[in-house]
Amino acid sequence: MSDIGRDFELVAGVDEAGRGPLAGPVIAAAVILHPHRPIKGLADSKELTEKARNELFIEIREKALAWSIGRATVGEIDKINILQATFLAMQRAVAALSVMPTKALIDGNLCPALTCETQAIIKGDQLEPAISAASILAKVFRDRIMVMLDKRYPEYGFAQHKGYATSLHMQNLRKFGPSRTHRRSFSPVTDLLIE
Repeated sequence: MSDIGRDFELVAGVDEAGRGPLAGPVIAAAVILHPHRPIKGLADSKELTEKARNELFIEIREKALAWSIGRATVGEIDKINILQATFLAMQRAVAALSVMPTKALIDGNLCPALTCETQAIIKGDQLEPAISAASILAKVFRDRIMVMLDKRYPEYGFAQHKGYATSLHMQNLRKFGPSRTHRRSFSPVTDLLIE
């Protein structure tokens, strides 16, 4: 891998999944694509079907030069806020890469503090293949966590809405109250705790 690193710049794409939901962790992924092993069909994870995401999830992990996942827990989200928790998840993802990048491309308009150069790219998951790959890994990984949480807390329907504030989720949240995996710092959950 060190020989490959001399031939091209080691650029990691970094993206997150789960900033908006009312429950569950925020997940970040970092991906360094292999220059000689192209992956067709990379796009913003939200624009892909679940089937396509799952297929690319496998291919990215097989073909990427390096990939990793980082997370921040619900407790961390409530303690330091969702933006800082997202940055923490991104820092953990980059730190866990088996090859350290010289540069990280971050989806969005803000960058976490990293040990390498960083560049924020608005709509980066649509423009940069490495960020697209990271968005797919983060989305699939987080969706699978929410399906597991659905087995622990079946009354909320996490497998269906993945923790987002859908009408079904809000209905169940009002009926059963917040679970241990709900983000108490998010106003719809906070409001129920105050009532």
